[in-house]
Amino acid sequence: MTSTHAFWLAGRRVTGEDTFDVTSPWDGRLVGRVAVPDDEQIEEAVAAAYAVRDEFAATPAHVRAAALDHVSRRLVERTEEIAQLISAENGKPIKWARGEVGRAVSVFRFAAEEARRFNGGEAQRLDTDLGGQGRLALTRRFPKGVVLGIAPFNFPLNLCAHKIAPAIAAGAPIILKPAPATPLSGLIIGDLLAETELPAGSWSILPVPNDRMPALVQDERLPVISFTGSEKVGYAIMDSVPRKHCTLELGGNGAAVVLGDYASDEDLDWAATRIATFSNYQGGQSCISVQRVIADASVYDRLLPRIVAAVEAQVTGDPGDDRTDVGPLVSEDAAVRVEAWVKEAVEAGATLLTGGDRDGASYAPTVLADVPADTTISCEEVFGPVLTVQKADGEAAAFAAVNASKYGLQAGVFTHDLQAAFRAHRALEVGGVVVGDVPSYRADQMPYGGVKQSGVGREGVKFAMDDYTYERVLVLTGLAL
Repeated sequence: MTSTHAFWLAGRRVTGEDTFDVTSPWDGRLVGRVAVPDDEQIEEAVAAAYAVRDEFAATPAHVRAAALDHVSRRLVERTEEIAQLISAENGKPIKWARGEVGRAVSVFRFAAEEARRFNGGEAQRLDTDLGGQGRLALTRRFPKGVVLGIAPFNFPLNLCAHKIAPAIAAGAPIILKPAPATPLSGLIIGDLLAETELPAGSWSILPVPNDRMPALVQDERLPVISFTGSEKVGYAIMDSVPRKHCTLELGGNGAAVVLGDYASDEDLDWAATRIATFSNYQGGQSCISVQRVIADASVYDRLLPRIVAAVEAQVTGDPGDDRTDVGPLVSEDAAVRVEAWVKEAVEAGATLLTGGDRDGASYAPTVLADVPADTTISCEEVFGPVLTVQKADGEAAAFAAVNASKYGLQAGVFTHDLQAAFRAHRALEVGGVVVGDVPSYRADQMPYGGVKQSGVGREGVKFAMDDYTYERVLVLTGLAL
């Protein structure tokens, strides 16, 4: 696992003069050495993608679908190998890494299905007015051009899949930049795409350093940017290219609301278990991990000790151990930042109920109560295994607390009341409301994205394909309708 990994330039394996090391956040060992493309190689990839854009858009759907099906099958065959790679470079517990591979399998399969039915056309009679007699409009979707996909470290395989698979399905060439901390999982997709018959130039996977990205972002030959990452970087990209189409998935500070009707012992045990699991899975490094719990005052005192006990039951340690629930964060710097935010909250008056300890890149699963609203951990995305719990007097107050955030990605509402579920759907300023569970649920085929500072646009295969394409109308004249 310590050999030099080539990158993928216009569908072929290439190396460069420079390399960088990928190390494990768990024990610091060398996981792999990655070749870095130089400026000439980046230009070659962009030029090739731009040159092939019309050819790729016209590629028969069955060709694109067959390639996507192939990648899906090959991911299944190599699941354990790829899961071990994800765990090594990311620090993700192996059981979650296996789950991530399974999700990527589905993403490519969904994309193959969408490739076969996408762009079928919609006919509209225009003779509803006198001037449209004998006329029919046919609407189809066509790619906007080459997609620049920029992926994060927290799901180093599946979020690369969410950039690449919809682009191929829609017939849009793509240049993917995997995260510098975790490029190996993205590069392995190239191994599988290279086994297909997709046109040369239709895809490249380039581990470009962050400081060389502005030139790519500004390149007029890349009219579509799909970015997943921090709010600061995402909006800086959008502001720098106001005439480009940008899809931004920028995270949040997900809230789980427990309403007063969710009150049986069985209800509260379920809620506490789900909250504990999904505030800590991936080390809390998920845009929709549970960061805030807002519990109705009538159930708060019974729920809180259950949450603390469930969090303390999370198994921490070696991500390669099948028993481990919570591994390290992606780096020691990330853990130091989380440590500082918790310390700030405690010094401001928050109550530390469990956790609060750091060991290198690992941070203990942590629960805080009575957190002042103006502390960093209340306002920002912690992206670590930290949970805050607060009391709310009734449904309206709980929903207001959810909305008292600059973010709006997803929310979970624990209730049995169907009317309350619909009120939540109407009231909560988020991209998705999950009823009876935590905000961390995501099906890879559903529309996924946020409002407010959580970004613009939607992922989920079909919805990303919509973002990568535009409608073009064909009007036929002189028809006997």
